[in-house]
Amino acid sequence: MTNKQPTRASQTREKTERKKVWTPPSYLDTPNAPDGFRHRWVRTEVLGYVDTKNVQGRLRSGYELVRADEYGEDEYPVITEGKYSGVIGHGGLVLTRVPIEIAQQRAAYYANLASENVEAVDNDLMKEQDRRMPINIDKQSRTTFGGKKS
Repeated sequence: MTNKQPTRASQTREKTERKKVWTPPSYLDTPNAPDGFRHRWVRTEVLGYVDTKNVQGRLRSGYELVRADEYGEDEYPVITEGKYSGVIGHGGLVLTRVPIEIAQQRAAYYANLASENVEAVDNDLMKEQDRRMPINIDKQSRTTFGGKKS
């Protein structure tokens, strides 16, 4: 005869379950972007002042406004009046989409611009160098833990 007793792990299962942790709601949830696109929030106003330059600049560089009727089955905050009526938006931001190729080219452009700026600063610093007091530009980081080994 076999003894079919419950295992100890099955008896203590309710104690090992993790409690659900509360997190604040996100006001900037977005619907899934179509294939080949990324969604980005774009500022339309700051402290009550309309920021047309920012929105128009993004639209000229390939961004498109995302309308709420494109995602009819889901509930997203919609701007109900004004210039951006019908567009998904919240708190001075509107949702836009941009093709991934444009987003990658934009990121590469600004990364290149940043590296050129760092190189220019380094070159300017090296011009001020004196042979009696050389300047070493060390661009490596090191992480150490603990004290000296004996």
